[in-house]
Amino acid sequence: MEAAARGGRLPRRGEVAVEATADVESLFPTPEDWEAAARRAAGALEGLARFRGRLGASPTVLADWLEASEAVVRDSAVLAVYAELRHSADTADPDAAGREDRARALGAATAAACAFAEPEIAALGRERLEAWCAAEPRLAGHRHHFDRLLRHAAHLRSAEVEELFGHLEEPFGSAAAIHGILSDADLAFRAAEGSGGRVAEVSHAAIDALLQDPDPEMRRSAWEAYADAFIAHRHAMAACMATGVKQRIFMARARGYGSALEAALSGSDIPVPVFHQLLEVFRARLPVWHRYWRLLRRTVGGGRLRVCDIKAPLGGRPPIVPMGEAVERIAAGMAPLGVEYVETLRRGAGPERWVDWACNRGKRAGAFSTGSQGTPPFILMSYTDDMASLSTLAHELGHSMHSWYAQRAQPFVYSDYSIFVAEVASNFNQALVRSHLLATERGREFRLAVLEEAMANFHRYLFLMPTLARFELAMHERVERGEALTADVLDGMLADLFAEGYGGEVEMDRARAAVTWAQFPSHLYANFYVYQYATGIAGAQALVARVLAEGPPAAEAYLDFLRAGSSLYPLDALRRAGVDLTRPEPIEAGFAALAATIAEIETLMGSPDATAPVGR
Repeated sequence: MEAAARGGRLPRRGEVAVEATADVESLFPTPEDWEAAARRAAGALEGLARFRGRLGASPTVLADWLEASEAVVRDSAVLAVYAELRHSADTADPDAAGREDRARALGAATAAACAFAEPEIAALGRERLEAWCAAEPRLAGHRHHFDRLLRHAAHLRSAEVEELFGHLEEPFGSAAAIHGILSDADLAFRAAEGSGGRVAEVSHAAIDALLQDPDPEMRRSAWEAYADAFIAHRHAMAACMATGVKQRIFMARARGYGSALEAALSGSDIPVPVFHQLLEVFRARLPVWHRYWRLLRRTVGGGRLRVCDIKAPLGGRPPIVPMGEAVERIAAGMAPLGVEYVETLRRGAGPERWVDWACNRGKRAGAFSTGSQGTPPFILMSYTDDMASLSTLAHELGHSMHSWYAQRAQPFVYSDYSIFVAEVASNFNQALVRSHLLATERGREFRLAVLEEAMANFHRYLFLMPTLARFELAMHERVERGEALTADVLDGMLADLFAEGYGGEVEMDRARAAVTWAQFPSHLYANFYVYQYATGIAGAQALVARVLAEGPPAAEAYLDFLRAGSSLYPLDALRRAGVDLTRPEPIEAGFAALAATIAEIETLMGSPDATAPVGR
């Protein structure tokens, strides 16, 4: 995989080895089987109409409804998992694109068919619902479900309006879908040219490896080629982004929220002050990042640091880590969580083929974990035989193991979980594996590679994502004031935020840095998603420290957090595991961990700042 990622020809999807692909055939052996299941699922929607207007008739009718609707939603989710994986693996495959579009339409139709239920259930009131939970055993497990529904009852609308909102899901997904297709299937990247005439193919799968190339000219050329492809389509992507923002604001206002931010955080039961608290700590701790930029300017930049140099290697030749070795190193790192966790992870990343890790043309950028109760917790990524890929794999396996535990411990209604807690689980894996690697590897080059990975992770989650969260807030507030979003406006806002973050220590190619917003079509349409990476890494650092200090009792508390799924409110689940993210202390501790990592790099690199106070 390394040759393809670093400059060799990327294979077409049909040329990659089966063992490097996810076992989606375990869901549907052939596309024809998927088609038949999709027709059955669409037909089953008609049967839900018989419950409309009757949910208050008796606890038996309500329990019957919950069982019937759950079956339909479950089938729709399995169809969506298959379609998403097949399309993401090869975005140029028109048949796969068609299936994903149909799966999205089925999901919207399912939401519309079920939309009448929440207003009817909320109208029953807390007293009657509590009595019915006591009288009907099938309702007893829905107490938390009903409590959460009643907490949001003020923002529910009539059954007719809720049905309309359900039908809006598909067309309201068009802006993100168009932006994603532009990014994943239609962008054309020119080749990067390094010193000595070396040429490398630029792609979503290859760009991170190219930005870690020891050759400064290769890094510059690759970064410019990647950014320029987005710049060429920035006006179309800006129109998509503006449309997505307007859609979210429309829905927030239609439901009676004071802002799009309030509506988004309400969906995960997170108080708005948690968001603003994160951004306040981030801005106050920007000097920690300024210290790191100075270190990079001296060590890898030779007195000059460009944006394209931020991921440059600190040491000698970085270690090559094949997929099989990465799985074993991750398994060893996760040993504090016990045999069941480790062996399940090892099987999933190996013979059970949870992971689609091939590098091929047309594959979607980035990485994600996806699944539903009744499917494996699949992962899609492009593995490139390096420490960054090991880290990404550990991150996504954190999500997948979260799903594995939740789906086995909880009924379907609680088998999923919010992104707020999801990003804790994924970052927990990265931090625990990193701790293991630093504790067991003494070689300078290997340790530098681990610390480089740590800084890449911190850069993404404690610099880039909080910056994008500030940008996302500014976008929504601008439209809420009635002002326009254009490509020039978006570029200007993000460039200013980056300039503040770089603090004059990094040379900015303003136009190319600014278009970073266009490179996150799966994030900036997810409705105030990105801030949760920062709260997630902070919470994860705190929980890893607890597990390493306290051993099995803390590990079991963490596993109970994974098992909880959505049966608890997110902040309550995290408090039980041992971290309170309503307080600033975990965020401050996350920046303290960042500062300590910088100090260790300074020591290994012999930096004159190695004796400076860690918090500066």
